[in-house]
Amino acid sequence: MILAIDQGTTGSTCLVFDTDGELQGRAYREFTQHFPKPGWVEHDAAEIWDVTSAVAGEALDDAGVAVGELLAVGITNQRETVCVWDPSTGEPLHHALVWQDRRTAGRCDDLRRQGHEAMVRTRTGLMLDPYFSGTKIEWLLQNVDGLAQKAAEGRAVFGTIDSWLTFKLTGEHVTDQSNASRTLLYDITKGAWDDELCAMLGVPMKALPTVLPSIGTFGTTTADTLHGHAVPVAGIAGDQQAALYGQACLDPGMGKNTYGTGSFVLMNAGTTPPPTPPGLLTTVAWGIGQRTVYALEAAIFVTGAAVQWLRDGLQIIERASDTEAMAKSLDSNDGVYLVPALTGLGSPHWDPYARGTIVGLTRGTGRAHIVRATLEAIAYQTVDAVRAMERASETPLTELKADGGATANAWLMQFQADMLGVPVVVPEVHETTALGAALLAGVGAGVFSQQHIVTSWRERTRYEPAMGDDERDALLADWQRAVQRSRGWVQA
Repeated sequence: MILAIDQGTTGSTCLVFDTDGELQGRAYREFTQHFPKPGWVEHDAAEIWDVTSAVAGEALDDAGVAVGELLAVGITNQRETVCVWDPSTGEPLHHALVWQDRRTAGRCDDLRRQGHEAMVRTRTGLMLDPYFSGTKIEWLLQNVDGLAQKAAEGRAVFGTIDSWLTFKLTGEHVTDQSNASRTLLYDITKGAWDDELCAMLGVPMKALPTVLPSIGTFGTTTADTLHGHAVPVAGIAGDQQAALYGQACLDPGMGKNTYGTGSFVLMNAGTTPPPTPPGLLTTVAWGIGQRTVYALEAAIFVTGAAVQWLRDGLQIIERASDTEAMAKSLDSNDGVYLVPALTGLGSPHWDPYARGTIVGLTRGTGRAHIVRATLEAIAYQTVDAVRAMERASETPLTELKADGGATANAWLMQFQADMLGVPVVVPEVHETTALGAALLAGVGAGVFSQQHIVTSWRERTRYEPAMGDDERDALLADWQRAVQRSRGWVQA
């Protein structure tokens, strides 16, 4: 058996797969979201570990895995979220700063005015945006009493969530290339932490984890950290890269969209890092041995999180699954658009000062309109991302492989196909992120070959576009009008 740990933004999922790639056990649990100020988002890293450890045990029990039957662990994680801890005690020194956190938007503006963006884009493939880890680490160093001195003395270390979980499981301070490539501190061409980028943000390199290929051994769990199982952590990748792997997009030009808390369109770009086009990112997809595979990425910050907001914030739905019937209950959106810029806008706009906006309200607007507008916004944002990627690659999309929780919503998947004008294909295993982690670990442990990944991928549902061009164009034009009204709302 192989244990896949999928540590996401709102909860931890653990799946257990056998060596045929069949799902044998599953468990999931949410954890607390902290919002200390508008635009700030934090997690308790200790709670994440406790929840993840408990869920791993539940999944292993669900699969009936006895000691000696587990072969390896794969980890995939919410990216860019930064943890800081004392390596001698393993205790967090501050809440984790989540990828959605906007507190360093002003600092990114300062760095841009100082002329650093060209260097950042060239070396990292990223944008100067608070989304990424580097300015979060700088903020912690400058705002947590005594932390800068502790980091300089080796009494504080930093890492993304994969690094934190691996440390708790194995005692090793490591990360993989895909997660390192999301920090603003890693040169994706040279494959190493960058002295100049670290100096720019005042980050001591000794406080950063050792970077290893995504496929291979990162350390061995101990019996007391993994419910009696002492096995290698044999694969790690950020959640979107793991989903690309799980969707068997192993050849250049193949791509997918994962619908999770946010949505992320990735396209395999091969073993040479492509130039980073406007509005998009170049990132490491995964590393295996001496070979690094790159990807083009469009990052959409809020999609599933907007549905969660409908449930927990507005309390107009009880369950995410309620949205499908509510959207179907209307013949159209009646001109209501919701732009879910709850943490700014990502690709292709990159506007940290945008905020959530609802337009087109009338006396006839009801709960169903808000719900439908939220689902439509998920599809519209994906169209914006895909069109930017098509312009960059000069290759039209022929179909979209889709995964993540929202693929269970048939109304949304059909609307997505209608908006893109191409088929949307959902695989048999819709939790492709966790599957990708398992496959990475399986290859790392010598259980699977990469060819096995290609031959084992199976289609479950295909949604064909059924909307006319005129209707599609009108909806997208009004969407763009709504987006413009959300932009730049917060004054820099």
